[in-house]
Amino acid sequence: MNKHNNIGYRKTWAEINLKNLAHNFRQVKRIIAPSVKVMACVKADAYGHGIIAVAKKLVSCGVDYLGVASIDEGIKLRNAGVGKPILILGLVLKEDISPIVRYKLIPALCTMELAHALNRMASKIGKKIKVHVKVDTGMGRIGVLYKDTLFFIKKLSKLKFIEIEGMFTHFPSADTDRAFTLKQISLIKNLKLKLSNLGIEIPLVHAANSMGLIGYKESHFNMVRPGLMIYGLYPKQGLKIKLKPVLSLKTRVVYSKTLPAGYAISYGRTYLIKKNSVVVTLPIGYGDGYPRNLSNLGPVLIGGRRFKISGRVCMDQMMVDVGAFKVRAAELALLIGSQGKHRISAEELARLSGTIPYEITCGLGSRIPRVYLP
Repeated sequence: MNKHNNIGYRKTWAEINLKNLAHNFRQVKRIIAPSVKVMACVKADAYGHGIIAVAKKLVSCGVDYLGVASIDEGIKLRNAGVGKPILILGLVLKEDISPIVRYKLIPALCTMELAHALNRMASKIGKKIKVHVKVDTGMGRIGVLYKDTLFFIKKLSKLKFIEIEGMFTHFPSADTDRAFTLKQISLIKNLKLKLSNLGIEIPLVHAANSMGLIGYKESHFNMVRPGLMIYGLYPKQGLKIKLKPVLSLKTRVVYSKTLPAGYAISYGRTYLIKKNSVVVTLPIGYGDGYPRNLSNLGPVLIGGRRFKISGRVCMDQMMVDVGAFKVRAAELALLIGSQGKHRISAEELARLSGTIPYEITCGLGSRIPRVYLP
């Protein structure tokens, strides 16, 4: 391993700037009221940034809750010494619930079958289990259908060892359909009022993802659930908020050679050299999670200049035609990040490849070491 930064002998790595993470968290806090809690989503290995290091930094910043996708992610955080409340945003099967008590995790709940299983387990140890009820107000994924939620919560409230700590929903189109999102917010407000009239008070209500947090103040309730913006990624273009990107993707030139006009590059021979040019090879490919559909499209920064991937992205390598530009072996190349006057963002790569920024960072594989800048 490289004794300086532990990136190994294959010089490709992702730098995670924890100062920028803290900056983005402060932007969240500036938007919300002091009484509103923050649940930071750290699922999917903190969107590819590294769940343990990111969670610990967020804890030091004062985060209230952490959101994960699975029991396994929750256990990983507990084993790393993270003590904050952890909500499992995905569903668990009733046969898999024993770690919930052991690791003090909070499950999302939307079936009475799971509720009864949790109640039976809790009764055996004489301790209540906290749950957050997931309400489907239009996402069509998990959650109790809105029309059934009042009846569901009334039944749930009668279980002796179940504590309904929270209630939440999810916005499917906060960035594109304001009217629909406002309708979802109104549904949750009405549900909260109906429950209160029945004497059922649920301490935490949350709905706002990053776009909800930025664009819909009425969606804040008393807890928000940012993900994308925590990592310095924008849920929509043109938003009036200053975020700092947390992840940079870096590699180094491992080889270069001059090729003549008409020479083809990579599989399928989709790129032809127009005139005698230097072509460099970078040790990163789709096996690392870099999108193959960015072949002949993806930007690369080398020596303060902007180039483009030449030919198809290979499993472990990619090539770049740098023309007459002189490039040294081991020279730094950026696939996400800033160099000189130029910048490549995950949002730009998402637009070029027809996807979303989440997929760009989440897709970066485990063989890319994460190097943390404090």
